[in-house]
Amino acid sequence: MNKQETAQIMAILKAAYPAYYAKISKEEAIVAVNLWADLFAAEDALLVAAAVKALIASKVDSYPPSIGAVKEKILQLTCPQEMTEIEAWALVANAVRRTDWNHPEEQFKKLPKEIQAVLGSPGTLCEYGMVTEDHLNTVIASNFQRSYRAKKQNMRDYALMPESAKKIVEQISNATDKRALNSHYGD
Repeated sequence: MNKQETAQIMAILKAAYPAYYAKISKEEAIVAVNLWADLFAAEDALLVAAAVKALIASKVDSYPPSIGAVKEKILQLTCPQEMTEIEAWALVANAVRRTDWNHPEEQFKKLPKEIQAVLGSPGTLCEYGMVTEDHLNTVIASNFQRSYRAKKQNMRDYALMPESAKKIVEQISNATDKRALNSHYGD
């Protein structure tokens, strides 16, 4: 979304919340447009407008939606129904029951990427298969669900970040990975 499109969205907000924007100076308006344009630079203007309008239609207070609320609404509009931690565990439990001890990779590959990320490796399915059914459905299930919930929150937080922040995180991550490799191999 560019600055012109951002200004149009800010005009919608001003029309919906005239009392809030009545005392905003021109300089403050410019700063707001620049901030919104920067934080929504990677977003389609029509999508941002749809999110803003959805929030305007559902808000009952006299304050305009925050940038965070708009980003959250965009995520809701663009993401299909997310899997719950219970649904994710059901997939894992079924994979554990179907795992052939010689080929756990096959069941692992069938799982969604976010579940694979929580499990870490196909070997985890084998490890889960070695515990009693009762232990699997209580302790292991609880631990997995907690880890899945945390992973989903991390993914959600990352998705809400502006592109400029994602680039910084990526640069830091790459530098950290490179230092770890160098220290491991003695370079």
